[in-house]
Amino acid sequence: MAMNRKPIVVVGSINIDLVARAERIPLAGETISSTDFQIHPGGKGANQAVAAARLSYPVRMIGRVGSDAFGENLSAQLVRAGVDASSVRTSDGPSGVAVIAVAPNGENAIVVTPGANAQVSPQDIDENVEAIRAAGAVLAQLEIPFETVRHIGRICAELDVPLILDPAPARKLPAELLEQVSWLTPNETEIAECLPEAEESLRAKNNFEIIETLVKRVRRGVVLKMGARGAYLASQDGIRQQIGAFRVNAMDTTAAGDAFNGAFAVGLMMGKSPLESARFAVAASAVSVTRAGAQPSMATMEEVERLMNATARQD
Repeated sequence: MAMNRKPIVVVGSINIDLVARAERIPLAGETISSTDFQIHPGGKGANQAVAAARLSYPVRMIGRVGSDAFGENLSAQLVRAGVDASSVRTSDGPSGVAVIAVAPNGENAIVVTPGANAQVSPQDIDENVEAIRAAGAVLAQLEIPFETVRHIGRICAELDVPLILDPAPARKLPAELLEQVSWLTPNETEIAECLPEAEESLRAKNNFEIIETLVKRVRRGVVLKMGARGAYLASQDGIRQQIGAFRVNAMDTTAAGDAFNGAFAVGLMMGKSPLESARFAVAASAVSVTRAGAQPSMATMEEVERLMNATARQD
């Protein structure tokens, strides 16, 4: 397998997650006591950058933190995880914050304040165009302004750099953007939302029919993230393959999808086929759900290989 050491560039959100565990999610106007409170670095962009870095692959983050105490902490956490944070800028005002209430059954209620993430602009992309030109792949999500994501699509298409788009939080994706995406990686609740306006009538179809529509639109393919059931890969060159999940004791599914995206990009950069990369990503995601938190739960290369080898022996 040829190893391509071109760095992965992640453009996206950087949040602080304030997590309170309680017996249940409070009702409107109700105050309940929390049994546990934790602060974790989060945000889909930063999570995906850390996921790739934890697998010992070079990764650079483009994004924004606030001028508050959280901002310095978030940048430092990225650097500690091995991410090149030299393109992370500081905006006046608050950092992105997610306030999360979690019940014992894993149900949660989340309020996200975009903060500095709302300031990530097309200009930030233009200022980092040389980093994008040198990248092996760009990872993006939808927790920054959509016009900025569209600009990333145009730049990646112009420079012929593969764009892996995680369409979360879900929204309609214009046909122009889909045509600039190499790999689209929705989960089962997001996939119908991705359809462009012209295909709205297909929303009632099942996910596999929707995939067939989307796979014709993008450059390389669609990977459907299916949680405890693994993933499904559909590529333009005709692959249609279900990838089974790995059996693990799940403790916290936070950021499992981000673990998947970071690992999928690393797999492709390592010269693995899309199918091998998706299986590698399913394994990385499986390791991540065995630990609490978003970034603290990300898998190392050794852990992923151990899980894959153990499963291969069982097979």
